[in-house]
Amino acid sequence: MSGGVDSAVAAARAKDAGHDVVGVHLALSAKPATMREGARGCCSVEDSRDARRCADVLDIPFYVWDMAERFREDVVEPFVAEYAAGRTPNPCLRCNEKIKFSAVLDRALGLGFDAVVTGHYARLHDGVLRRAADPDKDQSYVLGVLTADQLAHAMFPLGDSLKSVVRAEAARRGLVVAEKPDSHDICFIPSGDTQDFLSSRIDEAPGELVDAASGAVLGRHGGVQNFTVGQRHGLGLSRPAPDGRPRYVLGIEPVSRRVQVGPVESLDVVALSTEAPVWHGPRGSVSDVTVQVRAHGGVAPAAVEVRDDGLSVALGAPLRGVAPGQAVVVYDGDRVLGSATIAATS
Repeated sequence: MSGGVDSAVAAARAKDAGHDVVGVHLALSAKPATMREGARGCCSVEDSRDARRCADVLDIPFYVWDMAERFREDVVEPFVAEYAAGRTPNPCLRCNEKIKFSAVLDRALGLGFDAVVTGHYARLHDGVLRRAADPDKDQSYVLGVLTADQLAHAMFPLGDSLKSVVRAEAARRGLVVAEKPDSHDICFIPSGDTQDFLSSRIDEAPGELVDAASGAVLGRHGGVQNFTVGQRHGLGLSRPAPDGRPRYVLGIEPVSRRVQVGPVESLDVVALSTEAPVWHGPRGSVSDVTVQVRAHGGVAPAAVEVRDDGLSVALGAPLRGVAPGQAVVVYDGDRVLGSATIAATS
């Protein structure tokens, strides 16, 4: 129970279904903020209190589990390391993989529980993960990394509901979080300033900003962690392109510390190579599927070749701003076939 409306209603529905439910709030920071800043951040002291108040209304036991060290090791430190390596990670996906459905699930099973229930908007039918009924809230993308065994011990009671219905239900149940804003941005960066967060943890390593087509040096930068593929603002260039059009980050070379920039059309990619696959679909090649490369948007038709060490994805339509380190999730209709981490694009 995060202290938000979704997990509170998920707990209520699990109890209504006849399950023996225990509410658990995860303490993910050694020094949690006292209060949230509207929709920024989560896991604050305020969130913990809200979760406890909801558990009291639902008349279920409530505990706080300290996962701060595990969260730091498995989510925060890899997030920093990925940016230092010129990649773009998705910490929410890694939190689901490493914390909620690994560390938490392992402890829960060890204590005799059968499943972890969350407020994610996704459907799970006969062990198959599917998109949520509410397309605007669908979170199957950040759950695409889960294994079959993890899905077998998961419950997503909100998958068939619209968010408006969930809020109305929370109000009807007398839950104080009924109108609480959803959390946005990265939970461990409540300020929303990712660059400032990274600069405090990664030593400055200056490099060159270069034109991808000509190789001409256009400027200098303080470190590759300040950039991601597709970025337009904050490049620090003193003069525009000869044609007056804006430049975008096209590629990041962490060893040479060169950041390549160029026109927006150069961001188009038509193929992805990946690593660390989690696959639930048929082996070999699959066609007439769709892939998603961001939590919101970045969807295209594709054909996928499945190998033990990764997926080769041929896109049926180009996608822009796809960066190594992001996840690609493969869908057959609304069914999740699997996922992998993007290693390279072309």
